[in-house]
Amino acid sequence: MNNNIIENYLDELFINPRCELNYNKDYELLIATVLSAQTTDKRVNEVTNILFKKYDNLEKLKNADLEDIKEIIKPIGTFNKKAIFVKEIAKYLLDNCNGIVPNDEKILTSMPGVGIKTSNVVRSNLFNYPAIAVDTHVSRISKRLNIAKDKDDVLTIEKKLMKYFPKKSWSKLHHQLVLFGRYHCTAKNPNCSFCKLKTICKYRGIKNTK
Repeated sequence: MNNNIIENYLDELFINPRCELNYNKDYELLIATVLSAQTTDKRVNEVTNILFKKYDNLEKLKNADLEDIKEIIKPIGTFNKKAIFVKEIAKYLLDNCNGIVPNDEKILTSMPGVGIKTSNVVRSNLFNYPAIAVDTHVSRISKRLNIAKDKDDVLTIEKKLMKYFPKKSWSKLHHQLVLFGRYHCTAKNPNCSFCKLKTICKYRGIKNTK
């Protein structure tokens, strides 16, 4: 089956995949994931390296000067909104969760700036919860490999991926798909020549007919 072909190839490429966001504390991963929307992990790591050193606990983040946070995270874009999220998440965790990131989708997604994708990333990494978070990379690859349709939204794609692949593979597969999209099956000029999935890839087929 094609799901076995995909899993085997991704295992060849990324035997021990991991999240590329840097973090040392549970809340740092949560905040970093929120900051990663519409930007790169590399850029997020650059700003969080400064942010989490200057404000090294939730109390300090909660009470941090908003303008200072904006200045620190300015390179990642949409920093005005994200700076507010940083302070509000810190406040929420302190006021409602004893300062601990919970393994609870309902609670996580009730926090400012936290959606299902962020919840899945955090729960998968912190609690080994079986989940597939659909970002732009995962969405693109799912459509190219005919797992999802071009019109499918992220929730539809998530459900199709969970049905297509065994549950035990979800967390690892999520990281593998992200890395595959980031470094191989890129949005522009993907490395099709050496890809072992090109025979089942719609994108490759379209290219060959032009």
